[in-house]
Amino acid sequence: MQASDTTYAICVLLPDLASGVEGIVKFVQPAGGKTIVNATIKNLSAGKHGFHVHEFGNLSEGCKTAGPHFNPFKLTHGGPNDVERHVGDMGNVVSDGKSDTILVYEDSLIELTGVNTIVGRSVVVHADEDDLGRGNYEDSKTTGHAGARVACGVIGVSAPFEFSKPN
Repeated sequence: MQASDTTYAICVLLPDLASGVEGIVKFVQPAGGKTIVNATIKNLSAGKHGFHVHEFGNLSEGCKTAGPHFNPFKLTHGGPNDVERHVGDMGNVVSDGKSDTILVYEDSLIELTGVNTIVGRSVVVHADEDDLGRGNYEDSKTTGHAGARVACGVIGVSAPFEFSKPN
């Protein structure tokens, strides 16, 4: 894969609500290909945590001003492999509560160029597990009932960098 055929973006996650959670999310999209999402998150409590692209890159009041999940097609909330889902639905990151939390996968809806680009939007890590729209909560079909926002950052265009490929 040639660097000139590939678009790169990066998001530096900063803590919200004095959570101490921080990290980096790298996005790599080869021309005409799926986007690789490569996240490393520090200081997460043990368990599953919702992980989403939110609509706005406005973090002027912390993560709460990031808005809702990025959902340009007005679909219901789902998991990253579901046919019906928000573009921003990246599922969960799973932490052992001790070491860095790593997530690497390919996403067929996330785009780094074009009208539905995620560049300029934000990534949010949540306190609780995302139920992928399958729960019996009032907000399952909109947010996955993932709870408070513990870290966030704005997604920006990046120069080429090294990245891990999904297994």
